[in-house]
Amino acid sequence: MAMQKLHPDDTASLYEAVARYAKYGCDAERPLHPSRNAEQLRAAFAVDLSKSGRPPLDVIHDLIAAAEPGLVGSTREGFLAWVIGGSHPAGIAADWLTALWGQNAGIYQASPAAAVAEEAVERWLLDLLGLPASASIGLVTGATMAGFVCLAAARNEVLRRVGYDLPQHGLARAPKTTVFLGAEAHSTIFAALRYLGFGEANFRRIPADRNGRLDTARLESAMKGADGPAIVIAQAGHINTGAFDSLSEIADIAHRHGAWLHIDGAFGLWARTVPELSHLVHGAELADSWSVDGHKWLQVPYDCGFAIVADRDAHRRAMDITAGYLPSESTDGRNPNHFGPELSRRARGFAVWAVLQTLGRDGITNMVRAHCSTARDLASELSALPEARIEHDVVLNQVTASFGLAEDDQTGRDRLTQRVCDELNATNRYFLKTADWRNHTVLRFSLSGAQLDSQSVKDLVREIKTAIDRCRAVHVSDGRSKRSFSDTWPLPLPAHVAF
Repeated sequence: MAMQKLHPDDTASLYEAVARYAKYGCDAERPLHPSRNAEQLRAAFAVDLSKSGRPPLDVIHDLIAAAEPGLVGSTREGFLAWVIGGSHPAGIAADWLTALWGQNAGIYQASPAAAVAEEAVERWLLDLLGLPASASIGLVTGATMAGFVCLAAARNEVLRRVGYDLPQHGLARAPKTTVFLGAEAHSTIFAALRYLGFGEANFRRIPADRNGRLDTARLESAMKGADGPAIVIAQAGHINTGAFDSLSEIADIAHRHGAWLHIDGAFGLWARTVPELSHLVHGAELADSWSVDGHKWLQVPYDCGFAIVADRDAHRRAMDITAGYLPSESTDGRNPNHFGPELSRRARGFAVWAVLQTLGRDGITNMVRAHCSTARDLASELSALPEARIEHDVVLNQVTASFGLAEDDQTGRDRLTQRVCDELNATNRYFLKTADWRNHTVLRFSLSGAQLDSQSVKDLVREIKTAIDRCRAVHVSDGRSKRSFSDTWPLPLPAHVAF
């Protein structure tokens, strides 16, 4: 039986209802924390699947009702737990159009508009980030997949340079490739390497300084004693500290040893858009590839990442998909599948195009500048608390702190830091998470989404001081605050959104 087609009036009513809900979502402040636990959410979602289907309006209404209590307010001012950007309204609108148009952006012929939009985005991004104009960009799901694509190109190319044909012979007989990277490289880099067939035996982890920056002298020494194909991975923006490796020095070392240099610039590479921060990323243009996230700071809706490779041919050799029914070349525009691992995918370029056009050069620069300025202000205010310790030099948008009294040992400091986090979350004004860094508990503040103003910073620090005082006063037998987030935030649909 053929699928029943909706009447145009019913389709219009469905889209109008979602638009009304979107307007409500703009006006309302979504709670920072979920108001239902996993068991309650499963009960709402895990309903029986009907035999004959249901009216779409009813389904969408039920979807909203089931999902709302489990959503996180990641675009709100108090969301500081992770490096997660917001979603710019222009990007959201373009993303809706992307879904409405239903374009497959794998090859030019499947959607010329999608392919050409990506061409424009590629040109703008390379210019904004100060990278070689001849480089290529694959639009992928995020920084993790961007790293995967770039490192796939790196793997293939360093093996090709020593005469090994990876596409023909596979990895089984390949010469060992050594991957040099900082001991505090982001976990997604290690994941991408493992996806590509690398394991611990391939890794040479280079020690890092107190800010998480790779020790270049140790890198130089390690590379002198290594033979065979090599990949070096540097970091522009440490996840806890925002610190940058010495990119110019690392580029010189890597290239003198014939290695491919990849830079994990998921969020830190955007510092190249701010003149007074550009010294942090000096030399980044000398790398062979770069992975960047479009959501963390550019505020493009999920999913969006940029796999950037200086050698367009190497990029394409790693990613190209060929088949008898697929055109290998297009005389009209580039085939996006030459630069990413997917043949069928959404047209990511439309939302990026819309956000870049809406913000413009100055908008991007001012946004990154403002978040970094707020981070410095927060660190300064926190430093005035006798119990607070900033764990690093604040250079970008990350502030990582711990809390303790003068007489506290490390265990006591870890306990108080966790309790302060719990207290802040219990106010329902903040969404924060602790992290284990160098075997002790820290609290990270990530400024990359909604902007805190000066008063918000003062309010946050005052709340931290209150939390510390409360933790001093309350005896907690298990080492954790008894205050916790309570189930008090259902978000009912207002009458004007009723479907």
